[in-house]
Amino acid sequence: MSESNESNHMKSMPLNKRGLHASRISLGCMGFGGEWAPGPIYPEHIKQAEAAVEAALEVGINFFDHADIYRSGKAEKVFGELLKTRPGLRESIYIQSKCGIRFAESDSVPGRYDFSKSHIVQSVDGSLQRLGIEYLDVLLLHRPDPLMDPDEVGHALDTLHRSGKVRYFGVSNMNAGQIALLASGSTHPFIVNQLELSLLHTGFVDTGVHVNQVAAQANYFPDGTMEYMQLHDIQVQAWSPLARGYLSGRSVAEQAAADQSATTQATAALVARMAEEKGVSREAIAIAWLMKHPANIQPVIGTTNPERIKACAEALQIELTRDEWYHLYVTSRGTRLP
Repeated sequence: MSESNESNHMKSMPLNKRGLHASRISLGCMGFGGEWAPGPIYPEHIKQAEAAVEAALEVGINFFDHADIYRSGKAEKVFGELLKTRPGLRESIYIQSKCGIRFAESDSVPGRYDFSKSHIVQSVDGSLQRLGIEYLDVLLLHRPDPLMDPDEVGHALDTLHRSGKVRYFGVSNMNAGQIALLASGSTHPFIVNQLELSLLHTGFVDTGVHVNQVAAQANYFPDGTMEYMQLHDIQVQAWSPLARGYLSGRSVAEQAAADQSATTQATAALVARMAEEKGVSREAIAIAWLMKHPANIQPVIGTTNPERIKACAEALQIELTRDEWYHLYVTSRGTRLP
C-alpha cells in the first residue's frame, strides 16, 4: 500500500473521534431472524447469524447495526441468543439499534413514526431485553417524526443516558435542519446520521455538483446535509451501500426502474472491470467508492453471506484514485458533469 493510501485509511472516522473504536465497516443485522413477521426464532436463524458474525469478526468488523423493527424484533432476539453462546463478546463489540417506526395496527392506526418520550424509552427497554444486554452503544432515531418535539425527545434521551441504557445518540434518514432542531432540545450530541448512499444512489454527491444548475430541481438529497455532518463531526453511515446487489452480480433485469437499467448495467460493468484489474471483489470497489469521500463514510453492509462479508472487507486493501472515483461517479450518473 502506498504512503498516500495508507494515510487515507488511517484517517479517523467521527465515531473514533468520539471515543468509539469502531471498525471502518459495520455489519447490518436486518437479515437476521427469518421472515418479516412476529413468530419464534429457530436454530437455523441462530446458525445463520453466527456464521455472519464470525465472518465479520474475522475481517475486523466490530460494529453491529440493529433496529427494533427488524424482522419484527427477531433480528435482535437472534443476536441476543448468539451473545449468550459467546461470553465476553459483548464487551469487545459495539451494538447500535434504532427506534421510532411503528407498524400499522388497524385501519385507523396506520404505520407511523413516534418520537414520544414513552415510546423511545419503551423501545430501548424492548431492544435491551431482546438483545440480552444492559446498554446500547448508540441509539438512532429511525425516521423523522413530523410531530417530534425536541424538548420531549431530549428528556427521553437524558433519561436513557442517566440510567446507563444508552451511551450515545444519533439519527437516521434526516436532513441538517432536522438534526439541528433535535439538537436544540438535547444536552447529548447526535453523533451519527445513517442514510441511503451508494454508487446507484448518488444524490449526496449530486446536491453539491448541481449548485446553480437546473438539475438541482430534481435532486432528492437535502442540500447542505453532508456539509453539516462534516462540520459537526457527525458520523455518516451508508445503508444499502451495495445498491441491493446490482453492482455485484444481481441481475440488472430485476432493476425496478427500467429507465435506469442501462446506466446500472454500465456501472456494474465498470465495477467488475476495476475489480478484476485490482484483484479484489466487486463489492470492494463499491465500498471503496463510498469510503473515498472526505466525510469518512462508514458503510453498513446488510448481507448475511459470510463470503460476501469478507468480499466487502477487501475494500480496506485498496484506495481508488481521484480519476477512478470520478469515472465510477460519472458512469453512474449516465451523463457528463455540468
